[in-house]
Amino acid sequence: MVKPAARRIVAGYLRQTWKVSERRACRLVRLSRSVNKYKPKPDQNGKLRAALKRLAEKYPRLGFPMLFMMLRNEGWKVNHKRVERLYRLEKLALRRRKKTRKFRLIRTEVKKATKPMERLALDFMSDALVTGRKLRVLTVVDEYSKESPAIEVEHSMSGEYVVGVLRRIAASRGLPASIRLDNGPELRSKALVQWAAENQVDLCYITPGKPTENCYIESFNGRVREECLDQEVFLSLADAKQKLAVWREFYNTLRPHSALGGRPPSCFPNHKINEMKETGT
Repeated sequence: MVKPAARRIVAGYLRQTWKVSERRACRLVRLSRSVNKYKPKPDQNGKLRAALKRLAEKYPRLGFPMLFMMLRNEGWKVNHKRVERLYRLEKLALRRRKKTRKFRLIRTEVKKATKPMERLALDFMSDALVTGRKLRVLTVVDEYSKESPAIEVEHSMSGEYVVGVLRRIAASRGLPASIRLDNGPELRSKALVQWAAENQVDLCYITPGKPTENCYIESFNGRVREECLDQEVFLSLADAKQKLAVWREFYNTLRPHSALGGRPPSCFPNHKINEMKETGT
């Protein structure tokens, strides 16, 4: 099937070469005269396209929902369907591998925190420098405000190191009422257990083999892995610390969070989170 654009070219050639009328040229190539006279309107989405591509290039692992919320946070008053249409036209869609689950764990109900610093969640991740030397990454997230008070990276970490991180968090934010964590040797150390007993902090260990009981930190770790660790090359330990600090600042201050109505944790007053959940706004 010949496209209208090609028919318009042929009609123009007939008119210019054989000096036929527009009506006859359009009849010969079977083209409507209104289509032949149509002039495309200028793109009214140029600035929006540029803003969308800028965010997609800067944060390549954020999909359409996150980019849409970031545009809204920047002040763009646009409908999500318009942004999604441009997102597809610009071919910015991400390709995600589907993981095949061999078995399912029995899900247990995780009680939600009701105020900031009521419960922190801790976990460890692994990565490596460009030289191949291994890195240990300690991630911490507040289950209520979704804010990350610390992301620490070292070649190795002990229980005393974890206690030092918790002391720094307590100095600036206060002591948490409880901490949800897995059964790793660093998290079952005498130093951490003694610190928790002295400060009356409950250590809530998950059932071995059931990471879904620590779902908040597992979700956060997925974002750290996909948006930072998999995107960056660490030249040294100092380089890794600097890049993880930059990403944590982005997560806390710019990255939208669906549980907070599309706002980043630091831009959403902690005392209003309950009101938002109750009203659904």
